[in-house]
Amino acid sequence: MTEQLKQACDRVLTDITTGDSRVPGVVAMLTDRDANIYEGAAGARNLDTGAEMTTDTVFAMFSTTKAIAATAAMQCVEDGLLDLDAPAREYRPEIGELQVLDGFHADGSPRLRAPNREITTRMLLLHTAGFGYDFFNENYRRLADEHGQPSIVSATRDAINTPLLFDPGERWEYGSNIDWVGQIIEAIRGRPLGDVLAERIYAPLNITDMAFTRTDDMKARSASIHARNPDGSLKATGMALPDNPEIQMAGHGLYGSVGEYMKFIRMWLNDGEGEAGQVLYPETVQAAVRNGLEPHQSVVKLPGVIPSLSNDAEFFPGLRKGWSCAFMRNEEPAPTGRPAGALGWAGLANLFYWIDRETGIGGFWATQILPFADAVSFTGYMDFETTTYQTLSGSTPPVREVEAAVG
Repeated sequence: MTEQLKQACDRVLTDITTGDSRVPGVVAMLTDRDANIYEGAAGARNLDTGAEMTTDTVFAMFSTTKAIAATAAMQCVEDGLLDLDAPAREYRPEIGELQVLDGFHADGSPRLRAPNREITTRMLLLHTAGFGYDFFNENYRRLADEHGQPSIVSATRDAINTPLLFDPGERWEYGSNIDWVGQIIEAIRGRPLGDVLAERIYAPLNITDMAFTRTDDMKARSASIHARNPDGSLKATGMALPDNPEIQMAGHGLYGSVGEYMKFIRMWLNDGEGEAGQVLYPETVQAAVRNGLEPHQSVVKLPGVIPSLSNDAEFFPGLRKGWSCAFMRNEEPAPTGRPAGALGWAGLANLFYWIDRETGIGGFWATQILPFADAVSFTGYMDFETTTYQTLSGSTPPVREVEAAVG
């Protein structure tokens, strides 16, 4: 950790947790291929109690869970147990029973039909299978409001038994696809997903502070999820992802500390090699980081249709973005300094990470705020990423480029 990098990143964290426009607290870390090169924490875990944010704080990881589950799926491919292009119903028959939502009848009931092709696990990994989220899709929101479709954060089986929004393979739409991947992994391995992750991912990475159900120690270190009110003020909500969930949700269900996630990021920087063993073969890593979308498909803006859960959200507006088997890819250089082909994604409570395999660095920014795409936290994250590249390169990007990154 160079002193220059530490001072520059510390300033970002201090600025974002003080003043009128702030976040309650943040943990941010950077790593190269060998070890963390920056670790910082600022602000509070909970504004009501004043408990300090610390680098060992536990976060509800939300969709940063997805890449970990996708890694477990790629291990199934390596072991010859999963064919990404076979019908997913061969591993989980229930997925073959789902129908396409073709709008609503005059009485408000859903109009359903059979899909015109089979869902494959590759489609699930690429978010082209047809699933969505009620906070990003108006039709799913209507199913929730008018027909009792459970929220995905309830972690129930009924929450993933949703109709498809379009025929499988038709387009990219972000949704509950990876929760179904988790169900496929469980069927293949014959064990709960958390047990599979513990043995096959956590152990070779020396991860001990990550789970679908928190220990008492993890609960004591957990940050509270806050809501940003329309006037910009913040309040602790008491919301939490369920411990001991009915389904261990591969798409969003993990709790963990940022330092543990950095070990996972380093594995991707090192062609699948972990601190205590190989997680993926290098050739699997190469396959898993390629853009898997068809030429007519792309990652698009996420419309926030439930304002309490998400604003409209998009990384790097105007840049082409693809999706690999585990991550979003920016297909053009980003204004922050992130090169084309870098990987990254986010979690609903405004957690963000990126993995730059070309430069050999990765970073994670963790807050616990709703709605998603919080302007303050996201701008802070973009500042953190930009500061990282400008400090490591010794250059300062024009202000207009930083503004372009946050849209």
